Amino acid sequence: MNQWSMSGLVAYWKAGGAYMWPLTNMRKFMDELKVIVKKDGVEKGIEYCQEYKSPAAKVIKSALESYEKVGPHRDAVEESVAYSGTKELAFLDRGLTILAAISTIAPLLGFLGTVSGMIHAFQAIAIAGEVEPTLVASGISEALITTAVGLSIAFPVVSFHVYFTSRSNEYTRMMESAATELIAFLMEEKP
Repeated sequence: MNQWSMSGLVAYWKAGGAYMWPLTNMRKFMDELKVIVKKDGVEKGIEYCQEYKSPAAKVIKSALESYEKVGPHRDAVEESVAYSGTKELAFLDRGLTILAAISTIAPLLGFLGTVSGMIHAFQAIAIAGEVEPTLVASGISEALITTAVGLSIAFPVVSFHVYFTSRSNEYTRMMESAATELIAFLMEEKP
């Protein structure tokens, strides 16, 4: 399966598991993580994060690993979060460029076909010297078909792009919030 196809992108989305987009479960994840870290230490928190495939869990795990190495040094932990977050966001955004390109190029190709079809129609009129419906019909048909196909491709792709971009943006905000919350917790509690 082509990793950049629509079904490939959806498969990646689903492969993330139940916590790929934990819009309702992130609060639960963070609450449980803080209890584990407070009770059993940072190492158990890292183990807890490893149970989840989500990019947020990977960013949080990176923060915990940094904290475990350097202690309560906010700058070092924030730098670890920034690096890990950039890497995870690149994963989330990688298919969006392809969707944006397809949603832009498909209607443009359709409109190019429209222009080509109209040129053929007018060339047929010029050669015949008169407007005969049968002469221009194939050119107009070419124009309408290419426009319809280009727009038919673009519409669902734009819809997917908007949906996935929105979800990615929500997830980015959620990761930033979770990382900020964890850093504040670590600096305050110093487990």
